[in-house]
This record gives sequence, C-alpha cells and structure tokens, in this order.
Amino acid sequence: MSYDNRMQCLRDLKDIGYQVGCGFMVGSPFQTVATLFEDLQFIRTFQPAMVGIGPFIPASGTPFADRPAGSVETTLRLLSLIRLLLPAVLLPATTALGTLHPRGRELGILAGANVVMPNLSPRDHRKDYSLYDNKLCTGDEAAECRVCLDRRIRTTGSQLVVDRGDAKINNV
Repeated sequence: MSYDNRMQCLRDLKDIGYQVGCGFMVGSPFQTVATLFEDLQFIRTFQPAMVGIGPFIPASGTPFADRPAGSVETTLRLLSLIRLLLPAVLLPATTALGTLHPRGRELGILAGANVVMPNLSPRDHRKDYSLYDNKLCTGDEAAECRVCLDRRIRTTGSQLVVDRGDAKINNV
C-alpha cells in the first residue's frame, strides 16, 4: 500500500469517528532533521488521538541490526515538543525508552508523556512479542505488577490511573 493510501486511510478513519494515532522511531536509519520536521508537521496538522514515539532500537536478524540505537535525549525533547503541539494527546512513555535507560519511561513522563502502555500478553508468551533485542519486560506494566509500576510512576510526581484512557473527542 502506498504512503498516500495509508495516510488517506488514517484520515478516513478519523473522519468517521475512530480514534487514530501515528508516530515514528527516533533515530531510525536514514532519518534526518528534515524528515523529523515533516513528521512533526504531519502530527500537528493531523491532530491524532495518540502519538507513539520512541527511540529506534536495532534488532538482530534485520537489515538494520548493525545500526546505532536512537537517542533517549532526542526522544525526550521530541516528546516535549509534541506535548506543546498537542496538549491533550495521549502520549506514551514507551518501553523502548525503558530499554535504553533504566528510568527511561519515568523520564518520558517528566518530558510530557501521559501514558504507559500495558503488557497484557501472558508472561509465558512475552518473548514472542519482543520486537527488538533486550526489550524491557520487567512485567511492571502488566496487571500482576501494577503496584511496582505505580511506585515507579510516583517518583515522577505523577499518579498511575487505570482506566481505558480514551481520548476526549468532541462529537459535532
């Protein structure tokens, strides 16, 4: 499917009332300042319900296995920019941030993120969903370890809220 077709599908879904999201990997191969600017411009004009960004992490067995990982610092700056562009957007502090930095998700919250995505897959199958090497999978974000995650989030001065997290959309 072409890029234009994918973007039209997102616009169509949004137009008929679905909550849509978009995002990108920071520091992915061939990314430039110009492409980051284009991504931010798209996000600003598209106004999605959720924006997911995280640092690129190379994975063995892929064509980009030998590429460097994206920058945690740049990701945090971009999270802050997106928060300023879209104050009400759902903005996850990604597992990728936590994989590259021991307090990565907490730093994401401090930079403007307001969501921690749960890992709801059964513990025995989490290895099947490891999208990159050494993925953070403490289980803290899973239901059985919610108390641990709550403790970590409280270190940021934030409070863990457990609900659906739907974006507030005005129906006109």
